[in-house]
Amino acid sequence: MRRPGEWPGLVRDRLGERGLAVTVLVGLLLAMVVPLVALPAVRCQVFGDGCAPRYQDPRAEPVRAGQPEIVPAEAAAQGAYVALGDSYSAGVGADVSATDFNPLNRCHRTDQAYYHTVSKAFPFKSSAFWACSGATTSDVMNGKSGEPPQIGRVDQNTSLVTISIGGNDVGFSRVLAACVIKLPWSRSCSDQGRGIADRMASLRQELPDVIREIRTRAPRARVIVLGYPRAFKESSGTGGDNISVSDQRWLNGRARDLNELIRQAVTEADKRVAATRAPGSVEFVDAYSAFAGHEAGTADPYMNGLAVNLSALAAESRSFHPTTGGYKALARLFVEQVNKGPGRPLNPPR
Repeated sequence: MRRPGEWPGLVRDRLGERGLAVTVLVGLLLAMVVPLVALPAVRCQVFGDGCAPRYQDPRAEPVRAGQPEIVPAEAAAQGAYVALGDSYSAGVGADVSATDFNPLNRCHRTDQAYYHTVSKAFPFKSSAFWACSGATTSDVMNGKSGEPPQIGRVDQNTSLVTISIGGNDVGFSRVLAACVIKLPWSRSCSDQGRGIADRMASLRQELPDVIREIRTRAPRARVIVLGYPRAFKESSGTGGDNISVSDQRWLNGRARDLNELIRQAVTEADKRVAATRAPGSVEFVDAYSAFAGHEAGTADPYMNGLAVNLSALAAESRSFHPTTGGYKALARLFVEQVNKGPGRPLNPPR
């Protein structure tokens, strides 16, 4: 058994002077490195271990973990579908069946309305058709033709609402009638511009209220609002129906103005939805050029021209409303929009 004082000599004998120096140096280095590596900052820098979480700006949008983005069509079909609106949603102009001509059908809903195509295109849990000919924004909120308010058909189980509204608020049927009649004492077509502008100003206030109420009743729904197709060719016009080509162009311009008003109201509503990170959406379907090449007066019209009831000396309701082909074109636009979505996430993080 060796005495304690003999160990340095033994090591020196075994390793020599150089070996002993190396051993001492290694020991010193280990004594310095081990405590440093034990520090969290050093472990983080050297090994990527023990790092403190990085600072995150509290205003930054949180990252969703394990929450897949919902497909637009799935969001639309997860509940009920409700079709609201005026004659362009009711299907006026494509009356083909006995039911369409039933006098008890006060809202003139037809079998050719785009609702029927949309309701069959997606697996909705249920669907309902409540559009009514002649409806204004006020009628949607308060009822028309003895029927309860359309807005009352929308509830928290509704996942898709389609609607066309605004044409009757602006009085387009009266405007067209004045353009057609042109009696010596009537105003010319374009002289109606001031009245249209005033009614559009009112609609600009009322349409957002309708959209807001739909969203309140159906807070998870996609709300798709239809614009209006132009009735006449954009370039040359077609003549006929006692409406000059210049008046046709003027009428197309007013339809464009109406569509832009609706687009703005819809865009503003959807921005509010996105800003609050709420589910659902408000979307616009631009139908202005949907009947291009098939306007009133063309060989294969998607828009009816003037139809006169001679016995009553009055224009028939189908005048300047879509034909069966026109409603098929509108249905395609809706199906495309349901599949496409609003162009932003439909289930944003909360």
